[in-house]
Amino acid sequence: MARDYPLERYRNFGIIAHIDAGKTTTSERILYYTGKSHKIGEVHDGAATMDWMEQEQERGITITSAATTTFWNRQVDSDAGLGDKATKYRFNIIDTPGHVDFTIEVERSLAVLDGAVVLLDGNAGVEPQTETVWRQADRYKVPRIVFVNKMDKTGADFFNCVKMIKDRTGANAVPVALPIGAEDKLEGIIDLVTMEEWVYQGEDLGASWVRQPIRDDLKDSADEWRMNLIETAVGQDDAAMEAYLEGNEPDAETLRALIRKGTLAIDFIPVFAGSAFKNKGVQPLLNAVIDYLPSPLDVPPYMGFAPGDETETRNIARSAEDEQPFSALAFKIMNDPFVGSLTFTRIYSGKLGKGDAMMNATKQRKERVGRMMMMHAIEREEISEAFAGDIIALGGLKETTTGDTLCDPANPVVLETMTFPVPVIEIAVEPKTKADQEKMGIALARLAAEDPSFRVETDLESGQTIMKGMGELHLDILVDRMRREFKVEANIGAPQVAYRETIS
Repeated sequence: MARDYPLERYRNFGIIAHIDAGKTTTSERILYYTGKSHKIGEVHDGAATMDWMEQEQERGITITSAATTTFWNRQVDSDAGLGDKATKYRFNIIDTPGHVDFTIEVERSLAVLDGAVVLLDGNAGVEPQTETVWRQADRYKVPRIVFVNKMDKTGADFFNCVKMIKDRTGANAVPVALPIGAEDKLEGIIDLVTMEEWVYQGEDLGASWVRQPIRDDLKDSADEWRMNLIETAVGQDDAAMEAYLEGNEPDAETLRALIRKGTLAIDFIPVFAGSAFKNKGVQPLLNAVIDYLPSPLDVPPYMGFAPGDETETRNIARSAEDEQPFSALAFKIMNDPFVGSLTFTRIYSGKLGKGDAMMNATKQRKERVGRMMMMHAIEREEISEAFAGDIIALGGLKETTTGDTLCDPANPVVLETMTFPVPVIEIAVEPKTKADQEKMGIALARLAAEDPSFRVETDLESGQTIMKGMGELHLDILVDRMRREFKVEANIGAPQVAYRETIS
């Protein structure tokens, strides 16, 4: 069986931001406009598709990263439809939490993604967790674009956000689109590549817009920012720079290619604008994902070392080719009430079929694929084969945990794993009844397997079971999950301190 979409039409990207910047709301619009869902789920109604956990729906925040696969055809006219399969791009998207307590979800997502969309609140700009996720993206050398969201919000200021990106992250932020209006007068965007307006029409959930010449009162500002864009972009190519100095501006296609080159090299960061909640600016953002974020072919080969090599010399390369030996990285474990443990996996090279034998190179154990699934939040679609560049879930793996490498037994390799944060807070937990004792042990073991930033230890002096995590909310959610998912009732409190006498 051959792959349905060529690798150059894959985009594996995550949506990352500070809490409440609109990540899940943007994800819901993406699913709606790409035809994956037929209605928009709102976070404030507890109906967002990507926030499937009960705790997420109750609290209105994302707690765990959710993966989905959808398809998009580059679209500039609202009446063009979604296009046919031959021209569509495959988007593997991961929506991540914004709360600092769940930063491990961002860490392990960025470790396996090729690109990222960073969201900013148009009013707040760059916030503390924005800087954290930015550093995480820097650590994994992930190319990114920025979407200044919530431009309909009171006090929204696009140009201040651009300045904050430069001041707070040190990145060269370059607007590629400008908002038309702000707050309750937000109408659409100006595309600085084609120099035309996208003005959204009526109350049809952002499904229709018109492209028109830039109005006179916005022309000077658009010309100024286009000049800034061109001068930044032509620095990527000597021939383009020479032509520009001779008075020849690049055409739209050439300009997009130059912006793409600069984005992939992380020389500058393209910035876009809109309001996901008001359904404005999302389609141009989807086009930008195609135009500027990398395919698996655009990223360097993933490096690994031979199992047992104590020097861990990374001299084995795995690139995104179906003909290469199979290699993949397990980046997330999830306990599904219907199919058991699911291992979320990014395939870096080769292909994998249902029932294939493979090796966990990290633990030197054999594994066999029981079930293969393409995930849409909590929903599963069974598949029989997967290829380099795919992000899938595997069922039936016995030994694999987060960060482990899966590979062809005949060509073993250990890929570079991810780093896990050290817990910063701890509580003591004890079962309320004897019946809860055994269940609590099973529950804690499964939760710890899912979340590498959560640790469980037994204090040797007090005998207490100690839960360690990234914050009060993190531990509160885990205790709540024990109660709901594993039917374990437990008491929590401060750990006991063992005092010792000494001779003074």
